[in-house]
Amino acid sequence: MNKKHIAVVMGGYSSEFEISLKSGNVVCDFIDSNKYHIYPVHISKESWNYMAPNGRKHPVNKANFSFSDGTVVVQPDVVFNTIHGTPGEDGYLQAYLSLINMPQTSAHFYQAALSFNKRDCLSVLKNAGVKCANSYYLNEGEVISHEEIIKTVGLPCFVKPNRAGSSFGISKVSKIEELDAAIHKAYKEDKEIIIEKSIEGVEVSVGVFNNNKNLVILPITEIVCKTEFFDYEAKYLGKSDEITPARISKQEAEKVRQEVKRIYQILNMTGLTRSEFIIQDGIPYFLEINTNPGLSKESIIPKQLKEHGMSLTDFFDILIQNALG
Repeated sequence: MNKKHIAVVMGGYSSEFEISLKSGNVVCDFIDSNKYHIYPVHISKESWNYMAPNGRKHPVNKANFSFSDGTVVVQPDVVFNTIHGTPGEDGYLQAYLSLINMPQTSAHFYQAALSFNKRDCLSVLKNAGVKCANSYYLNEGEVISHEEIIKTVGLPCFVKPNRAGSSFGISKVSKIEELDAAIHKAYKEDKEIIIEKSIEGVEVSVGVFNNNKNLVILPITEIVCKTEFFDYEAKYLGKSDEITPARISKQEAEKVRQEVKRIYQILNMTGLTRSEFIIQDGIPYFLEINTNPGLSKESIIPKQLKEHGMSLTDFFDILIQNALG
């Protein structure tokens, strides 16, 4: 059998560098090595390198994404994209790979850019009738009107960077006096921020991917935080309980599945996405969609796949075959 060459890209230019390495290493461990040659590629602002098993680094030729394996030049058949944040989740890497005709496993560049920009994504989805929290937008340098913010979103509210992941830069604000510090924290991650009404209810997360033409919706996970909200500590340091399947009614679960499917189709997605909702009074309110969700051992998607009865090896094979088209 002619084994295909798969470059698993990880790292990136954002605060999520280390988290992405964990995801990338899981992918390298579970891709079927009988079927594929696997090459871990670390991408950072300083350099792009294939990390050989002997510890040597081989630079990537950005003209065609080729690299030496120490003896011959490797031209990957597919890039398996596990970068969270820029440039792998915001469309930059996808656009570059598209220009050199290199298949990759995640959403296309426009869909990636749109969904990574929370404000733009919410605008599109609200226009299509998807229920979302009231929100207020601020850009760095603009005059901050506390009264205007509270009038629009009320208290408590969440202050978030517009384009960041893994809950970096997010604060929950309960008193008007806390707003300035929260805004300052968010600006450390992005020059654009979004302030959202806090919706009280059950938080759920659900993965979806296309298997050829069929949409597969994974079991829904309920997130129970030991912190005030699903922040970095809750996501990665064990400060939350993630219960799969979620303890919600059949009707609520069906509404979430319908909404997930609708959002995937409205945004014309491909590959794997994971969407977050808060269910309040039986209605799912959309929070955000991730086009490169975490795949590390602590992450939600591997737990949903296990509940679904699918191995990571089979799942990664589906994503690679979809990219090969």
